[in-house]
Amino acid sequence: MTHPTSGATPTPILDDSGVPLYDVAVVGGGTAGLSAALWLARYLHSVVVVDSGDPRNWETRGINGFLGLPGIRPAELRGRGRDECRKHGVELIDGVVLCVGHESEEHFELQLEGGKRVAGRRLLLAIGIRDVWPDVPGLEHIYGDRAHVCPDCDGYEATGKKTVVIGKGRRAVGMALNLTTWTRDIIVCTNGTDPDLTDEYCSKLTALQIPVIDDPITRINFREGELRSLVFDGREPLGCEEIFFTIGQYPSDDLGVQLGCERDDEGHVVVDDHYHTSVMNVFAAGDLVPGPQLAICAASDGAIAALAIHKSLVPDTRKLERKGKESSSTRQNVGHGTGAVA
Repeated sequence: MTHPTSGATPTPILDDSGVPLYDVAVVGGGTAGLSAALWLARYLHSVVVVDSGDPRNWETRGINGFLGLPGIRPAELRGRGRDECRKHGVELIDGVVLCVGHESEEHFELQLEGGKRVAGRRLLLAIGIRDVWPDVPGLEHIYGDRAHVCPDCDGYEATGKKTVVIGKGRRAVGMALNLTTWTRDIIVCTNGTDPDLTDEYCSKLTALQIPVIDDPITRINFREGELRSLVFDGREPLGCEEIFFTIGQYPSDDLGVQLGCERDDEGHVVVDDHYHTSVMNVFAAGDLVPGPQLAICAASDGAIAALAIHKSLVPDTRKLERKGKESSSTRQNVGHGTGAVA
């Protein structure tokens, strides 16, 4: 941990191989990663953020529910965050991490595309996730405006509108039920696949008068950016105003797998209340971990992870011993707690 004089920027040291060793290396420069980097820099840690520049929500027209910044575009929020991090001395690297080497519990080396290497005493994974898209021609033209993946983020905009859910099974039924908060005019389309509906799912949909169409969707009909209808193979077009799809998700890269981080059934990295993973001194935040996939939640995740990372870096000589036993509550009951008094 560095202790710069007033106005100085925290700088990394060089490890035995001449690789810059930062207090914290962050992979992913979205809302979670930048929020964590900012807070860590305010604790006077040397921080590097490596970002591939290809966020999940890049096409989204605007971010909803981010207090004080209604409808801010993802690129603008990211740009503001990067500027603020730079002012606090965070090193920003535009690049792709190919692999991570776990040299010790205090040394994580990142190999970047092109040969560059950086390392950190702590590692934060904020790489996010990717959505599996349905095979529907034209969907890309309205994604982020009339087609969405997150009812929590965009359900309000579907209030009272005719809405189609593209998907099957539990995921589609769950999304349709969530959307009934804002509209009761909902149809589930499986796009030619088996609906995979249990008796429970069918009874829920029937009670709410939500029909299911299993014909393949051949294209989306839109005019001047406005969604008009879905065109099917074998039936009449279906007029609609909003689309939500739920096919599947997967992590943006396999760094968590390389490190051996525990994952849940959905592929999310399991963390405790301090966003510590099952691997010592490796943290994760944002959409990569279980929980709501909201931009404002990702920012909160990053800040909480940063506080825990800072505490883990404070030497014992500057800490008080814990008073009594603290619970090691975790989201999945695993991980290493880092809530020491500092």
